[in-house]
Amino acid sequence: MTTVLAPVEGVAVGLSAVPDPVFSAGMVGPGTAIDPAREPGKAVAPITGKIMKLHPHAYVIVGDDGKGVLVHLGIDTVQLKGKGFELLAAEGDRVRAGQPVVAWDPAAIEAGGRSPVCPVVALDAPTGAVTAMAGGPVHAGDELFLWD
Repeated sequence: MTTVLAPVEGVAVGLSAVPDPVFSAGMVGPGTAIDPAREPGKAVAPITGKIMKLHPHAYVIVGDDGKGVLVHLGIDTVQLKGKGFELLAAEGDRVRAGQPVVAWDPAAIEAGGRSPVCPVVALDAPTGAVTAMAGGPVHAGDELFLWD
């Protein structure tokens, strides 16, 4: 059982609230989403493991058990080409759950006309493998869901 932590502070709203059909339909994988607090903050590692992919707007961490978690900071934020994001770690780094990975400002993302909602997805997880999903307010580092 893997405990996946909330990468950002905000309100857990579920994948159906993500304004992107690829995420909201669960095509990337099961998980949930967080509508982040509209203030500058740090997105943290949801699990302990190795940063396999790191972009300013998104990252994937794979644990020692082979399970990978995708954190996507906002929707269509790849178009910002890194503007408004600051990397606090590097691809290939080992990180512990709760360690800051990217600094960002959800209010600035929203002001630019994009949704700051953050999908948190269990990559390649079978349907039903993700349980005990949080709902309502969460802080970065709180338990977000369990992955069996």
